[in-house]
Amino acid sequence: MAAEIVNPRSDSSADQDGGAEPLDSFDPAFALHRGGKMAVQATVPVRDKDDLSLAYTPGVARVCTAIAEQPELANDYTWKSSVVAVVTDGTAVLGLGDIGPLASLPVMEGKAILFKQFGGVDAVPIALDCTDADEIVETVVRLAPSFGGVNLEDISAPRCFEIERKLQERLDIPVFHDDQHGTAVVTLAALRNAARLSGRAVGDLRAVISGAGAAGVAIARMLVRAGIGDVAVADRKGVVSADRDDLTPVKRELAGFTNRAGITGSLEDALAGADVFIGVSGGTVPEAAVASMAEGAFVFAMANPDPEVHPDVARKYAAVVATGRSDFPNQINNVLAFPGIFAGALQVRASRITEGMKLAAAEALAAVVGDDLAADYVIPSPFDERVAPAVTAAVAAAARTEGVARR
Repeated sequence: MAAEIVNPRSDSSADQDGGAEPLDSFDPAFALHRGGKMAVQATVPVRDKDDLSLAYTPGVARVCTAIAEQPELANDYTWKSSVVAVVTDGTAVLGLGDIGPLASLPVMEGKAILFKQFGGVDAVPIALDCTDADEIVETVVRLAPSFGGVNLEDISAPRCFEIERKLQERLDIPVFHDDQHGTAVVTLAALRNAARLSGRAVGDLRAVISGAGAAGVAIARMLVRAGIGDVAVADRKGVVSADRDDLTPVKRELAGFTNRAGITGSLEDALAGADVFIGVSGGTVPEAAVASMAEGAFVFAMANPDPEVHPDVARKYAAVVATGRSDFPNQINNVLAFPGIFAGALQVRASRITEGMKLAAAEALAAVVGDDLAADYVIPSPFDERVAPAVTAAVAAAARTEGVARR
């Protein structure tokens, strides 16, 4: 029998038997999570022996035989083409860090219900008890026949880059690391609208990204593909530049396509005169550094729960302020992207999610705002019912254009 989680603040009078009250007696988060947040539900009835003979033996044998002869039929006669595996090793969970696979399960369940709620996509959480990149790849490859796509989640950098690349090389279904690409898509959408609000284009802007992990690298790549004027990325040791001799292979590659201005030094040095700050690292940016940015700057401070620049400070100097929090305007939330991206990819049975599909998702997401564009509304709410259909349609169309759609 599992041990009971107890309230450490309760006293002995809470239970006549001397036990402490369970956590869900005073914390609604525990009450909501008791028993898990999801379950399997049948889509066909099994009411009598006739139903049973079709859903299981002997009827199921005819379907199995047909799939054995024509494997592509699995997409029509199983759930494969409409379900995603949400895979983690628990090494970079939200703002909690390396808490392991078991403790990651509440987050993975949450991700799965967001897939369903916002994109109509079924998803299965899979927490792997291994951290070796090759072991993760081999495990997911073996699981892949059951799924139409793989969403990698909360896997620490730089292993996440290698895992995603190797999986996509070996699988013919979409592999998408949401911490990288979902964040990048939503960030670009918000930036497009912020630029439009100020009468500028993305190409007119110089951006500085704080954080050279999964999200920072992906955002830099996407901004470059979208035609950003220039972008520099800073890690704990300062601006990632070609003259540094302490760069990992990923950061050496990053230095090769960013920072055309050749800026060196600290994050604060790079922010002087910059048009955009994008924070995906945590930490705190001094107010003086924010004040040194160009007039009409944009501050996207997305660390949770504490933004790198508090919105009250950012608003003193910036024309548009965004965070990763739901209690401030302009929340950069991945749920705006990944449900629609996978829904679009699955709809056309795409073999992968291309850069063109990601850019299309960002453009569609930005377009939802339309004429309602304002400083406190450069990105729609996750609860805007227009979001997922718009992203889904754009991604499906882009998949066909890019030649990766199979229907």
